[in-house]
Amino acid sequence: MDGAIDIRLIVTLGGILFSVAGAAAVGKMQIKVIQDTLNDIEARLRKIDQRIDTLENGEGVVKQRLDILAQMNSPENLRRDHMELAQIKSDIAYLKAESDRMHKLHNGVHPPVANTRTAQ
Repeated sequence: MDGAIDIRLIVTLGGILFSVAGAAAVGKMQIKVIQDTLNDIEARLRKIDQRIDTLENGEGVVKQRLDILAQMNSPENLRRDHMELAQIKSDIAYLKAESDRMHKLHNGVHPPVANTRTAQ
């Protein structure tokens, strides 16, 4: 009987070892699948980070441009520009009137000038 118990014990231990080896193989495969999935998720996160960085840079450029446009169209700048335009229009009107006056004064022809000039 001792021999039968020994054979049973050996067969039982062999079965247990076979089960443990099978479970280890299954566990190893599952760990490999989990690692592959983790690597895929990490690669996707890196791509998402790159996209976010690109979008943040673009947002910064748009914000800077918007700030410049807002500053250009501020009420104070628009008031100053309109005052300058009004002054320029006023100067042009004056210069036109002066030009017309000079044209009428000479009647389109400049009076003759003496060849010799004398000091007075």
